[in-house]
Amino acid sequence: MSEAVVIWGRLTEAFWLNFQLFALTLVFALPLGLVVAFGSMSRFAPLRGAVKTFVWVIRGTPLMLQVIVIFMGPGLLGFDNPWPAGSSGRLVAAVVAFVINYACYFSEIYRGGIEAVPKGQTEAGQVLGMTRTQIFFKVTLLQVIKRIIPPMGNEIITLVKDTSLANVISNKEIIMMAKEYSAKGLIWPLFSTAIFFLVFVGALTLLFGWLEKRLDYFRC
Repeated sequence: MSEAVVIWGRLTEAFWLNFQLFALTLVFALPLGLVVAFGSMSRFAPLRGAVKTFVWVIRGTPLMLQVIVIFMGPGLLGFDNPWPAGSSGRLVAAVVAFVINYACYFSEIYRGGIEAVPKGQTEAGQVLGMTRTQIFFKVTLLQVIKRIIPPMGNEIITLVKDTSLANVISNKEIIMMAKEYSAKGLIWPLFSTAIFFLVFVGALTLLFGWLEKRLDYFRC
């Protein structure tokens, strides 16, 4: 087996870590972001203030720093390390950091989408005898989805590229692997890494374009 085939196989295996981090972040951050959005819009002022402050801190500090703090923080503070041993522990810590970070960003997108729905539609639902839950799921939510697809798509595409930050705690993702080979005098693994990301981002771009067309019936 040629060296190029071996290297390509290792790059592919490393990219699997990027994909795992991407997928797990979406699975947990999308619903958590909606919960955070409700907290930031709460009528209970202390809760609203606490949530908005937390979102401000997370959005105002680098994701790389958050990954380091979440992975190393418990140990530095004298607590037992909550993460599993080995590479799985580093991946879990990275997922937790990414979920918290992206949930805060998603929450602002959700909040903007919810507040953009005309209040008259909520009032019309109340006149028809619908509950607040029915109004949200049957009137508001579908319109929110249509409005947030473009900004949400941008954040999700950014997430694809941000997965490379996991290497700050020695998660052996694809860029870290490519750098190891570039240190040995090989340049093509770096370009191959770009191809992996371009293909992934291209597929997501097509997916979000298709979703926008599917939701065209919400156009006013």
